[in-house]
Amino acid sequence: MKKKDEERMFLETGISKEWLITNGIGGYASSSIVGCNTRKYHGLLVAPLNPPAMRFVILSKVDESIEFNNTKYDLYTNMCKNSVSKGYQYLVNFDNEYIPNFTYKVKDVMVKKVICMEYGKNITCISYKIKNGNHKTKLTLAPIINFRNAHVANTYHQFDIEQELNNNTVKIVLDKHLDKPIYIKSSSGKYIEHDNDIFKGMFYIEEEKRGFDSEDNLVVPGRYEISIDENEEKEISFICSLNEEIEDISVNEVITNEIIRLRKLIRKSGLCEDNCDEQTKKMLQQYIISADNFIAYRQNTKLHTLLAGFPWFLDWGRDSLIAFEGLLLMTHRFDIAKEILLTFTNNIRFGLVPNGFADDNNRPLYNSADASLLLFEQINKYIKYTGDVEFVKSIYNKLKNIIDNYANGIDFDENNIHLEDDGLISSGTINTQNTWMDVKYDGYAITPRNGKAVEINALWYNALMTMNELASMFENKKVAKEYMNLANKCKESFNIKFYNEKKKSLYDVLGDEKIRPNQLFALSLTYPILDINGDIAKNIISTVEKKLLTKYGLRTLAKGEPNYVEIYEGDSFKRDLSYHQGPVWTWLLGLYFDSLKNMMNTEDEAQKEKISKKLKKLKKDTKETFMKALYSDGILGNIAEIYDTEEPYLGKGAPAQAWSVAEVYRIILS
Repeated sequence: MKKKDEERMFLETGISKEWLITNGIGGYASSSIVGCNTRKYHGLLVAPLNPPAMRFVILSKVDESIEFNNTKYDLYTNMCKNSVSKGYQYLVNFDNEYIPNFTYKVKDVMVKKVICMEYGKNITCISYKIKNGNHKTKLTLAPIINFRNAHVANTYHQFDIEQELNNNTVKIVLDKHLDKPIYIKSSSGKYIEHDNDIFKGMFYIEEEKRGFDSEDNLVVPGRYEISIDENEEKEISFICSLNEEIEDISVNEVITNEIIRLRKLIRKSGLCEDNCDEQTKKMLQQYIISADNFIAYRQNTKLHTLLAGFPWFLDWGRDSLIAFEGLLLMTHRFDIAKEILLTFTNNIRFGLVPNGFADDNNRPLYNSADASLLLFEQINKYIKYTGDVEFVKSIYNKLKNIIDNYANGIDFDENNIHLEDDGLISSGTINTQNTWMDVKYDGYAITPRNGKAVEINALWYNALMTMNELASMFENKKVAKEYMNLANKCKESFNIKFYNEKKKSLYDVLGDEKIRPNQLFALSLTYPILDINGDIAKNIISTVEKKLLTKYGLRTLAKGEPNYVEIYEGDSFKRDLSYHQGPVWTWLLGLYFDSLKNMMNTEDEAQKEKISKKLKKLKKDTKETFMKALYSDGILGNIAEIYDTEEPYLGKGAPAQAWSVAEVYRIILS
């Protein structure tokens, strides 16, 4: 009984920890550390057919088994509704320093497996190193494939499969996708074609938890059988690709090149100094690799972009801009940072920075009032880190276009953005979701926040003050003064109208007194709209600390407010109802951190000392909390999108979220 309990606990731990590698064009490989796919998004080759969009699960997994002394040992772990194969019991080590490494041991046979993607291509390579015992052994590799959109599990049909064998390379056309054949190859062994071999009912436990279809059918086109002599040490490689040129690929070269590429990025960051202790080095190395995972080349713009999260998000304007400093500037990826700014400024329409791009055709989407204004804060930071004023000058007219359109009014895409007589920006409708609290379910806006939202106006003021500075450099004092006049009017009205004396906080939207974290935008930007040393600022910080702050981030709604939810769970409707109604978002720690940093600019020494202690505690607590979270569950080395508000603070949402990673490391390393 004890052994069964230990096995169950090992399996539960193994499927709760995931790994992720990416290919720089939006594709990825990911699974649990025991090789059991627990999400419909898992696979060894999840390829973007229109990079970085239209991700399709191509190679779900490869099931390995070894056979000697008339006994077959399966190294794979698959889960069905009523059964689990037990290959995990042979897994003796998993390491993910640069790319995932697995070690299996069956009696006197050792199998080491490494998985890698070729950067910039839809190619996954697997290297096997077998150290055999004193007997003949056979290794079997059985690829399990599909051809479905990663978002749309689950296929229950009989597969239409055509195969063409040329030496050890197999060309597979699945379900008549003649324009996208799949190529597989083993470096040795014999390929044996299977006839109508369907894997029925692969069970994705994480999808069941999320209220989605959780069973899938896949196809096993055949298997490679490889003989290994007594006491032989043998290397075998397996490749799956959407590229026809598969014959000349060297798996060892792909692996070596990827490790060299990652090491260069680590050195380029300048963060991993020789005098760092090993724990700090490991943390910083993981940070650089995690940051790199979110960078992808966008085919339609011919520029790089930042993906919001794995495994399901593409690039979102606001997410990319909030993550901008932590993922790109702090890691010295200045060339990529410039491309990100161009990706979004080149697609401005009616003064709107794209909120994202459609998955099917890469069409820019403009349902956002904040993405355009967030751009100005990142321009400030780009100049601070790079001093590249000439580049900012080259996009200056696009920044002017944003301000002009916000001032004149934008009706496009139901944004209803307009500047009112009091100098404040109003946006949205009861049916519009154009702030970051953007959930809409079946046409119903969960948190509409239409009207004069607190962060929109704080960002508007910051944008005007930024333009005042840029106009002074690129135009003249008269133009600069026009921006200053707009800023002063906004600030005056904001300070009169937004403070709620009763709750010692700012209205989230004028007329809405719910306590939310969005008020921190008023203190955290380069140009705070409030007096950072005034009583109102101190009251806001105190309220946020008492009502919203947790070690994993800030609650999206204060406990005790109507519709507050502690635990993010249930089907998609229940989860959407709670998304911004309490659950903790990690990226919001960055707003709190920047607010405290701004409040350090005071001549009051006692106040400065008090804030300094808070900053030190925040850095310490953030490092301790997330260094544990990095390796506890979810995608190892990454940080989840959201967390429950109560113990055990389980990570929820996307298991690897760009702005979570960016803001945590920005706090730790600042």
